[in-house]
Amino acid sequence: MTLSLYLARRFLSTFLAVLAAFLVIVFLIDMVEQIRRFAGEGVGLAGTAGLAALNTPEMVYRILPLITILAAIALFLALSRSSELVVIRAAGRSALRSLAAPVAAAVVVGAFAVAVLNPLVAATSRAYEARANVLSRGDGSVLSVSREGLWLREGSADGQRVIRAARANLDGTELIAVSFMDFPPPMAAGERLPGGPLRRIEAASATLARGAWVLADAKLWDFARPNPERDATRAARLEVPTTLTPEQIRDSFGTPSAIPIWELRAFIDNLDRAGFAALEHRVWFQMELALPLLMAAMVLVAAGFTMRHARAGHRGLLVLMAVLAGFVIFFLRNFAQVMGENGQIPVAVAAWSPPVAAVLLSLGLLLHLEEG
Repeated sequence: MTLSLYLARRFLSTFLAVLAAFLVIVFLIDMVEQIRRFAGEGVGLAGTAGLAALNTPEMVYRILPLITILAAIALFLALSRSSELVVIRAAGRSALRSLAAPVAAAVVVGAFAVAVLNPLVAATSRAYEARANVLSRGDGSVLSVSREGLWLREGSADGQRVIRAARANLDGTELIAVSFMDFPPPMAAGERLPGGPLRRIEAASATLARGAWVLADAKLWDFARPNPERDATRAARLEVPTTLTPEQIRDSFGTPSAIPIWELRAFIDNLDRAGFAALEHRVWFQMELALPLLMAAMVLVAAGFTMRHARAGHRGLLVLMAVLAGFVIFFLRNFAQVMGENGQIPVAVAAWSPPVAAVLLSLGLLLHLEEG
């Protein structure tokens, strides 16, 4: 028990050191990118540092498996150089029993990342996107899906528009039972706040064409008139100008990583009710659940190549092979994710087959190379 706690503590300390190094490196690289991106927007050094601080957690979170295998390689190399592996085996511990503690620690770290770090990363990525959109455009569109239906906000210098629909097609370009509410632009400092909406439109359906929403069976209320209900107008076909494009509506969903893991299941259900395809979110949800197993697989892969005495020779080649194996597994995981999001393979296969295959292959390598 004491030996297991010692190995787990060594792995955790090595993992935190590698994680801290990557946080600093990624922060500095991303800060340079933010300076380049917002060079013409008048953003100072403190502003770009704030943007980089918000964007860095998501970038590091995505490469946690690679950080894990680098930490495991560093751990086993240190144990080899100090001959601690020889002492552990002389005490009667086999290689697989010695690996139980680091693997368990990797699983705990993975579970902590999914349960705690995932919501924090989602919050920081949403904050970064909001600040970046304000700095780059000053307006934009935001799409939200809830139990009440689909909500879409369109902003411009002429004002704000809120669109609500009961249902929509897969890309959000056809809305059913739709309501448009137009608001005036935000007032300047010191001016009175606007009293309310400018007009309201209810329609049976709305289709996004080039530069306009085409409404069918529409009714329009103009709130500038003394009696909006009496003066309301009806039209079998009505065009409402818009700057939205199908690409902007799809982008408004954001990435599944911007949704906390604890809210993702309900968000998927809301997408289904609104008529949108939630395949990308389903794949991400399952891949997050499989993250602890993937991190355990990375420890086993590192052990298969580097868990031997320092005098065995070819250390540099074995370390290189371990790193390459980690990158191959990471690439195959991303490739399976893309195939799952495109519907070419089942969601469970896309999320769970890479870590399961990595665990089985690394265990086979360990059983082949190590006695006991």
